[in-house]
Amino acid sequence: MAFEHYVRSGQRLLRCGYTTGSCAALAASGAAWLLLTGEAPKTVRLVTPKGWTVETPLLDCSLDGDTARCAVRKDAGDDPDATDGCLVYAAVRRKERGIAIDGGEGVGRVTRPGLDQPVGAAAINSVPRRMIAAAVEEVCAETGYGGGLSVLISVPDGAALAKKTFNPMLGVEGGISILGTSGVVEPMSVRALVETIATELRQHRAEGALRVLLTPGNYGADYLRQDGSIPKNIPIVKYSNFPGDALDIAAAEGYREALLVGHIGKLVKLAGGIMNTHSRVADCRAELFTAHAALCGADAALCRRLMDAVTADACIAALDTAGLREAVMKSLLAAAQRHLDRRAGESLRVGAVLFSNEYGLLGRTETAQALLREWRV
Repeated sequence: MAFEHYVRSGQRLLRCGYTTGSCAALAASGAAWLLLTGEAPKTVRLVTPKGWTVETPLLDCSLDGDTARCAVRKDAGDDPDATDGCLVYAAVRRKERGIAIDGGEGVGRVTRPGLDQPVGAAAINSVPRRMIAAAVEEVCAETGYGGGLSVLISVPDGAALAKKTFNPMLGVEGGISILGTSGVVEPMSVRALVETIATELRQHRAEGALRVLLTPGNYGADYLRQDGSIPKNIPIVKYSNFPGDALDIAAAEGYREALLVGHIGKLVKLAGGIMNTHSRVADCRAELFTAHAALCGADAALCRRLMDAVTADACIAALDTAGLREAVMKSLLAAAQRHLDRRAGESLRVGAVLFSNEYGLLGRTETAQALLREWRV
């Protein structure tokens, strides 16, 4: 029963899937039917919050004493989701009244504040909890059962799968999170990436942070660990290709200061006001180097060499031969600072530090220099 909904990504159509939250609700519905009627249906269905219907077979159903248990297999569609294909189980038991929902094996526990659920709770987010409750309440109504139900969600492979997710970094331990706000997985979802950035920023803010280091990925994180000028007590958040969204979120969450630290190949794009740095969205590295080199007096031959350069490091090498690196970097950093100030607004002071694996530190914007001086006090 393929989930036949698609989104367009460039020239391709990618099939959507459904979330672990949808799987948990579907499994809970099947287990409730089994518990209250003695028989499990072959398939279960629900309407997701997005309005799309999911119908899927029930797997591994069992009725053991007072507990019914069923599983649903996660289908992430064409999204490279670590949980694709895993089994999400629901075990349902009678209770006197109400619906109780908890997590068992392979479902993480929240260990830090700032997430959707409080510290100590199972990492089953609010929307999936509502979906699970609605699914079993519907079964109760259809079967005429007036008591309550206890629902335990488990993912046998969850502890291993969690190591491939952001959970350990976010403060969810022991398993995966049961997630989803729409009930649907959209392939290569930018929204999911931005929501992960927002979650981490929100979490650090809940722990009292007013300053944050923002970096595109592992290069930036490694540089921060090695560079003695960066204070070690300030949280580091990876923003992937979305510096603009990260700044918007940081400002909305009440951060006062942010420092972007990244490789020249990514952060030079800030000088052009590019706030989504994925190469498919915008590149312009060579064009930015060339334009600012021309402003600094580069001749036509150097401009052509810069335009033909394959990497940012190659641009630096070309500038070095002409003795223009310092002037061009100063010009690029000033432009980057203007665009950062415009995006961050008045409530958030933000600067940028650019480096290269080959050349080391390449420069800091004026605000970055001021922030670093203040942070070291």
